Amino acid sequence: MKKLELYKLETPNDLDIRDRRRIAEAVNPLLADTFALFVKTKNFHWHMTGPHYRDYHLLLDEQSEQIFAMVDVLAERVRKLGERTIHSIGQIKQLQTLKDANETLSAEDMLQNLLEDNKSFLKNMRKVHEVCSKKNDFATTSILEVYIDETERRIWFLFETLQNK
Repeated sequence: MKKLELYKLETPNDLDIRDRRRIAEAVNPLLADTFALFVKTKNFHWHMTGPHYRDYHLLLDEQSEQIFAMVDVLAERVRKLGERTIHSIGQIKQLQTLKDANETLSAEDMLQNLLEDNKSFLKNMRKVHEVCSKKNDFATTSILEVYIDETERRIWFLFETLQNK
């Protein structure tokens, strides 16, 4: 199998190459967490049970679709910077900071788990935003600002859903 030469991946960009590399090093772990959060949210959507099944099932379906929509945008942003992004599930596992959920949980525990993960995800996103902002990468900061707002909304909905439990 023929390997593509690295210089052919270096998309022209006016940002300094060291800054672009630093941005990619910040975005790629966030992308890995995006994949992990998507899979966990979809997993809980599939395995939801209980008296509020329909509401929770639909909530998590909506949230998983929103999270999945972030994947391509983040990966392509790294490529627009002329850098390499995630290649495999193994690389996702290496880079992700969010823990997988391999066990069956109660509906309440699923929602609580997602609430905590979204809070961690939000914190990580703010750190990446800071890196991008310091490097004058306005495009990535703009993208992240939208995703920060979406994540705050997911946190709000999960928090309110868990009230009086």
